[in-house]
Amino acid sequence: MYNSSTKPVWYGELRTSRGNTVVIHDKQFPEASAGRVYLYNTTRDNIIEYAEEIVQVNLHELSGEALAAAKATYSAAWNVAREAFMAQHSGWVEAHNPTSCVPKKPKPEPAFEAEPEAEAEVESAESSDYESSWPNEDFED
Repeated sequence: MYNSSTKPVWYGELRTSRGNTVVIHDKQFPEASAGRVYLYNTTRDNIIEYAEEIVQVNLHELSGEALAAAKATYSAAWNVAREAFMAQHSGWVEAHNPTSCVPKKPKPEPAFEAEPEAEAEVESAESSDYESSWPNEDFED
């Protein structure tokens, strides 16, 4: 139902023994764990991860006047909850929907220039200037 909809945001009703509540599904939500789905629950005013197998049979799409009333009633709270949820999952959103993200500004280069490291002068053993600092005398014990 919500996953086969062509609409980017799906409004429906979750009918349970506790009562009915309007729920909203956004196709831009990050993927939930396997077999689970994120829905905005208007009664709880929060985005909740549901077991898809359990809720799918209880979801019914809103249409007509019920859809218009749900949008008018819940759109402000829905947008606030959505923004907070997407901020918490920003890493997933950036990785899976790069066009919706604002590019990050590159870090500025440091203003100072590092001095080149001085190369250590090493005398070569093959050099004519090489002199042994050890005497060639044999020491007697």
